[in-house]
Amino acid sequence: MPRLTKKIVLLSVAGILLVAASLYVFRDVIIPHFFRATETNLDTGVELSDVGQSTEDLSIVAENLDIPWEIAFLPSGDMLVTERSGSLLRIGDNDQKHTIEGVEHSGEGGLLGLALHPDFQDNSWLYLYLTTRTDQGLVNRVERYSYMDDSLSKKTTIITGIPGASYHDGGRIAFGPDGYLYITTGDAGIESLAQDTTSLAGKTLRVADDGSIPDDNPFSSAVYSYGHRNAQGITWDDAGNMWQTEHGRSGRLSGMDEVNRIERSNNYGWPLIEGDETNATMQSPIAHSGADETWAPAGIAYLDGHLFFAGLRGESLYQARINNDNTLSITAHLREDFGRLRAVTIGLDGFIYVSTSNTDGRGSERTGDDKIIRINPTLFQD
Repeated sequence: MPRLTKKIVLLSVAGILLVAASLYVFRDVIIPHFFRATETNLDTGVELSDVGQSTEDLSIVAENLDIPWEIAFLPSGDMLVTERSGSLLRIGDNDQKHTIEGVEHSGEGGLLGLALHPDFQDNSWLYLYLTTRTDQGLVNRVERYSYMDDSLSKKTTIITGIPGASYHDGGRIAFGPDGYLYITTGDAGIESLAQDTTSLAGKTLRVADDGSIPDDNPFSSAVYSYGHRNAQGITWDDAGNMWQTEHGRSGRLSGMDEVNRIERSNNYGWPLIEGDETNATMQSPIAHSGADETWAPAGIAYLDGHLFFAGLRGESLYQARINNDNTLSITAHLREDFGRLRAVTIGLDGFIYVSTSNTDGRGSERTGDDKIIRINPTLFQD
């Protein structure tokens, strides 16, 4: 073999080995570093070893799911579950799987939020938040369907034009006590959009069930609050206060995850303030993780004076007692017992239902992942 050819072959082999080594470092060193659970400064509460699996108080009710993102319950008691890859599942006495057309599963985008209309038994309306691809790139939108006789029909676009990206797509939707639909959106990786009230990115949106804009929205648009980085959880307490979980900064400076109480027209500061920083025109969080801990909080639910929210990187189910002064006292339960946790919903039976998210490329898959876990809230009584 000519000497030059040998050199080319050797250089090619060296290049292949270098690429392989780089992929190994990225997959097995960098990704685990950024997405593994961080140490917690919070009180550690109930652990799986305290309870045991497959008991009346804690059991696996579904498994082998593909990145389950949201859980809702039909009046019959069957679960509806969105999988980020684009499927809507019905789990229970009548299992079904529906593929939602137009879903673009790219990074953190895909089929995300799910909500049933408050009058679902009368109108059969089901709402989905999804990422899709257009000529302008990735876009998020909310669609409404009629869900009857185990079939989806009458697709209607409720709101579109929400900037999408591989990261920071928000995606949680829920009907509030006022009957309006609330939607969390991410900044789509462009931080300045969170402060731009003419953009739908980095916001809490509020629309009527047909997508029309309520007259009392503060900016004559769907925008209800702004200055959000990537809120992925929304719920209301008994007093009608809206609470949200929000992802803080990421990468080397991960941390500063937030729990916010959302009020009309308020600016929640991203990217201008974080943590305990203040600004006369902006709202600081009610609670945050600090700079040395990352929750990566996702779904959130309210039950009997407590907020329960899931931690992705935190790999915990967090319980936040709402104190009389509206501060929060937070405890981390089931820490690292099930890996990354995403959806949190209160079932018709009063139990807490939580989904894992270990198949999303950022976790360590365990046998049966991904799962939905049913938990008796009496385990977490003060």
